[in-house]
Amino acid sequence: MIDPSLPREISVELRSSPHILRMARGGKRMDTTFNPALLFVLPAMLLLIGIVVGFPLAVVATAGVGLITLLRWMAVEGAYRTTKRRLRLAYAHADHYVLAEDLDYPCQQLLRRAQNAVEVILGSKVHRAGLIDTIDNQVTLPEEVWQIAQRLRKLSAMHAEHGKLVPRELPPGMEEAFKPYSNALDAAWTSLSKRVRHLEKYAKQVIKTDKVYQTHRRLEALAARTPDYQRLIAETVHDELAHQHIRELADQAAHARKMFEESITQARQAAGALLRAPLT
Repeated sequence: MIDPSLPREISVELRSSPHILRMARGGKRMDTTFNPALLFVLPAMLLLIGIVVGFPLAVVATAGVGLITLLRWMAVEGAYRTTKRRLRLAYAHADHYVLAEDLDYPCQQLLRRAQNAVEVILGSKVHRAGLIDTIDNQVTLPEEVWQIAQRLRKLSAMHAEHGKLVPRELPPGMEEAFKPYSNALDAAWTSLSKRVRHLEKYAKQVIKTDKVYQTHRRLEALAARTPDYQRLIAETVHDELAHQHIRELADQAAHARKMFEESITQARQAAGALLRAPLT
């Protein structure tokens, strides 16, 4: 999970090299003893021997080996510099990404649920059609998940620390002394879980709205042909019955539009309930 507020070029760099992020998180550094120029030592020695001994073929062979070594050096040097640059970037922005390794299993699962909910919302047809505050969703929802990820990372670290400090078997009468700390962790977990449930509720409403939207679009296509259906009824059915069918067509179209508008309103209300009190 990458901080969505980072500049795009930095975000792309960090996202492209998860193994580099893990190296940085583990405190690893580039091996400064490695020097790609050492690749030229063997060809240089062969060339020197060929010149001293006076073997032209040895000189030609050495030149070939040197060319291959040069190409190899260019590839290795480029990869080395890229890795070094990305590792520097990972260290510089260490607080702007959360890895799976940063979270314990329950926190990983909770974050995955939040990410899934946001993916559903941002991938919905009503979102792409701009019917549910598209701009706000694109900015606010990734930020919401990032805030959750940060807090889950901190909660995981504190939970691990708590597990090391608190004995499995406490002496009699000591349980109450440790209870406030356990309660604090439980309260944080409950709050974050509630936040994720709000996201999931919003996602479920968006799924429902998507289904209504698809049905609405089909009905809109039919509604465009309402005059044709009305003429068909008028031409083939007795007057009173024809008027009744025509009224039914109009009522059904109005009912479909009302259902769609209500569904959109409900989706926006679900978003409002989530976003009125963002994590800070």
